[in-house]
Amino acid sequence: MNPEQKSRLTTLMTRSYKYIRLEWSPDLAALRLRTCVKPIQCYSLAAMAELQRVLQDISESSGLVRHFVLTSDVDGVFNFGGDLSLFVLLIRARDVESLRMYGRRCVDLVWWMENASQLGVHTAVLVQGDTLGGGLESVMPFHKVIFERSAQAGFPEVLFNLFPGMGAWNFTIRKAGYSIANEMILSGKLYTADQLYRRHLVDLVVDDGDGEAAIEAVIQSVNPRLRGTLAALEARRLASPVTYESLMTIVDLWTETAIGLTDRDLRLMERLARAQVRKAGGANEGAVAEIKQMELDTAWGEERTGITEWGAFA
Repeated sequence: MNPEQKSRLTTLMTRSYKYIRLEWSPDLAALRLRTCVKPIQCYSLAAMAELQRVLQDISESSGLVRHFVLTSDVDGVFNFGGDLSLFVLLIRARDVESLRMYGRRCVDLVWWMENASQLGVHTAVLVQGDTLGGGLESVMPFHKVIFERSAQAGFPEVLFNLFPGMGAWNFTIRKAGYSIANEMILSGKLYTADQLYRRHLVDLVVDDGDGEAAIEAVIQSVNPRLRGTLAALEARRLASPVTYESLMTIVDLWTETAIGLTDRDLRLMERLARAQVRKAGGANEGAVAEIKQMELDTAWGEERTGITEWGAFA
């Protein structure tokens, strides 16, 4: 590691984060990112801003990170996906542009993962516990997807008249085919780890408690042949491309659909959000609506001042 890389690593590891925790393995140049989002373990605007900052640091530090690993620090939950409390807030306020901004930020995160091989980064994700909607969408572009056996996942959005709009169709069709995508997205069902493995959405299922060892084994196996592996993965991506334009078009459709949800649909969303708070153990963290408004104000402030640098591969 040269002096510039050492400096960039120090910057990366010493930033102040509220919702993520970083670990560095120097022998393998592996960066582990663990998430713990309060009050709900989901892709909130604030959590995504921290994650994007890390990914931007990696993009600006060529050759520094060879392996990127994503896991959760919340027992029983990997990620509940979209920020339902924020969605209800924005839909009731008829705030179309903020909904669209949220969708764009989600797409930019999966787009970074989709293009990680171009940066010389091998990606792996370990799912322990529930992952819903955007949580499942977010893992599909990873090069290696590992589930512990008790984990379950699915796309419940159809239950409240919405659909997963940040890559679910694109990545599910590419990995599993049209019939599986139709089955999963239009049914709203949850699937076990083994069922997802049989549908080719998960690369490896291990017994509960064995996920950490499985991640380590994957990285150790890939590391000696990283250059060839990344080249092959890039060729695979090019052979079955997902375009940024299609992802963004679907976000626009998702936004239009969301803004038309009924009071009944929104009550169902709120009910699910409350259940997620209880599941994640964050029920006493404060007024969720107030937290979401604060995060939204911060995000728009970043947009106006040009702090964020999303869509680097657009």
